[in-house]
Amino acid sequence: MADRRLLKTIGLILLGSFILAFGFYNFYYLNNITEGGVLGLLLLLKNLFNIQPALANIVIDGALLLIGYKFFGKKFFIYSIIASLSFSFMYDWFEAIGPLVPKIDSMFLSTILAGISVGVGVGLIVKAGAAAGGDDALALVIAKTTSLNVGQVYLLGDVCILILSLLYLSVFDVFYSLIAVTISGKVIDYIYYYNNSNNDSKNLIENI
Repeated sequence: MADRRLLKTIGLILLGSFILAFGFYNFYYLNNITEGGVLGLLLLLKNLFNIQPALANIVIDGALLLIGYKFFGKKFFIYSIIASLSFSFMYDWFEAIGPLVPKIDSMFLSTILAGISVGVGVGLIVKAGAAAGGDDALALVIAKTTSLNVGQVYLLGDVCILILSLLYLSVFDVFYSLIAVTISGKVIDYIYYYNNSNNDSKNLIENI
């Protein structure tokens, strides 16, 4: 039973990572839609202070995952490492094989698909008890220690980063990105809290 549960959890993480990588490459990257969270912060630091994203990502992601480890334990940390590595591998794979989605002329439709795909991917990963990156770990910690839902935490963090991104991005770029992160936040909430008994949003977090 324990082995079956472990395989189911890892399978859910890998499926989430696959969908997340697919959405990031085929909808976010190819349509120049930017992001909030750690990715948006890395771009912000690069454009404003010329801080290299690779170095900043190690420091920021590492620190946030350690915070997640403190609150949720060793299992969460290990699952998160699996999620992070599998996402990186799958993203590189999608990048190597090229676009899998026909060119979409509508930026609005591309934005909706971006938000849905990322929301489903991240939602499956956090429902499995892991985090795809440091911002996911931070969102789970804040949701655990406040009255906010996970999706609300994602949205607030993303909106703050995107507003700051106006320092180097156009209003047009940020507008579509805000639509995408709003959709992904709602999708994450739906998946993460789906079938939660008595609508008590804290139960799932407490059991990570």
